[in-house]
Amino acid sequence: MTTEEQPSQQSAAESATTDKRRRTRSMKLFVRDVVLILIAAIIISVGIKAFLIRSFYIPSGSMENTLQINDRIIVNELVPRFVPIEHGDVVVFRDPGGWLPPRQPVDENWFATSVDWVLSVVGLSAPDSNDHLIKRVIGLPGDKVACCNTFGQMTVNGVPLDEPYLKLPHGVTKASGSDFSVTVPKDSLWVMGDNRYDSLDSRYNTTKPGNGFVPIENVVGRAFLVSWPVDRWSWLDNYPTVFNGVEDKGQ
Repeated sequence: MTTEEQPSQQSAAESATTDKRRRTRSMKLFVRDVVLILIAAIIISVGIKAFLIRSFYIPSGSMENTLQINDRIIVNELVPRFVPIEHGDVVVFRDPGGWLPPRQPVDENWFATSVDWVLSVVGLSAPDSNDHLIKRVIGLPGDKVACCNTFGQMTVNGVPLDEPYLKLPHGVTKASGSDFSVTVPKDSLWVMGDNRYDSLDSRYNTTKPGNGFVPIENVVGRAFLVSWPVDRWSWLDNYPTVFNGVEDKGQ
């Protein structure tokens, strides 16, 4: 080996070692950036779920035809913390006490449970949907809600409601199968399902804690979007024209 060849081979080896170090360092930087991005995405998702929006699925048919069983909905959590609830809003709320039957323990695969928990943290799953209810707000604090007038309509503060969102049995025009008259107490709501003859709502929980009224503090948020399935994607309306004049005659 000549003296010229030895430095040349040494230089090539050093260059290869340097390239390897650069590739290793680049890979470490790439992995670090990916991890940081994922952590940031999770933090942002958790923040959005905690303060802005979250997802629920519909476990029952009490809000048909507005909502179908297994629909996924997006809920605005700014309501009612920062934005007041309005007549006609579709709201998700925690059980005021005794509205839901006791849940039976279910043996679940630990892996599926863990995945579901992780997805729930970022708002992509809603394992607690069965612990909540969803209904339409008919009465706000101070409202007098009654049913039914001579035309079979609900009235709020004496104003008859023409409710286009109702699902009624064939041939039935009366807005409720049972007559009632209530005045909504302070900081509470009177809620009813759109599937009016198949909804265990405020009317059927008057002997439970709260006498059928839902404390506003129990409201998780207002549902504003059907997000799944794709063919049912739609905004949820609170039908303001239905309640025209109700506030003017309220207490």
